[in-house]
Amino acid sequence: MAKTDSTGISRRALLGAFAATTITAAPTFSKAAGFLRGSGDIRRLRMYSGRTGERIDMIYWIEGDYIKDAVKEVNHFMRDWRTGQSMKMDLRNVDIMAAAHNLLDVNEPYMLLSGYRSPQTNAMLRSRSRGVAKNSLHMKGQAADLRLSTRSVSQMARAAAACRGGGVGKYSGSNFVHMDCGVVRTWGG
Repeated sequence: MAKTDSTGISRRALLGAFAATTITAAPTFSKAAGFLRGSGDIRRLRMYSGRTGERIDMIYWIEGDYIKDAVKEVNHFMRDWRTGQSMKMDLRNVDIMAAAHNLLDVNEPYMLLSGYRSPQTNAMLRSRSRGVAKNSLHMKGQAADLRLSTRSVSQMARAAAACRGGGVGKYSGSNFVHMDCGVVRTWGG
């Protein structure tokens, strides 16, 4: 039974009303993984894309439930901007991104450098750089390359690694952090 305050409004109803008035593009996620730290009753995702000019700032999870429309928006936002193709992003990775952002205690949105990558885009990038994996988790919707101007690559990588939810790559020379929901590991410098 939901707790109510002296006005007779339950916490869930209040949170739902709050979310309904503040969500600009509200995608939902699957059930949250228990490994996340720094998450809480509400999960929020803030990102922008320098490539497309798009921004998202949304609550995508409330008290254990993902918001379907928000998840759809995240999938679209994290699409391969080169081809326009999108994929159902692995919500475990979105949760890692949100938890790491929360641990960093910043208001600045992430700059998304790369989310989903089509096989064609991955092959093209791989032909130009040894740092692109042949079977990249980007092609499975399980990875993102992110940047913050107010936090260092090392600070971002430490926050992501603290979530213990997947791989964290530091790319200091290019000023970004790779976060994925694959095997827990770290690399880079």
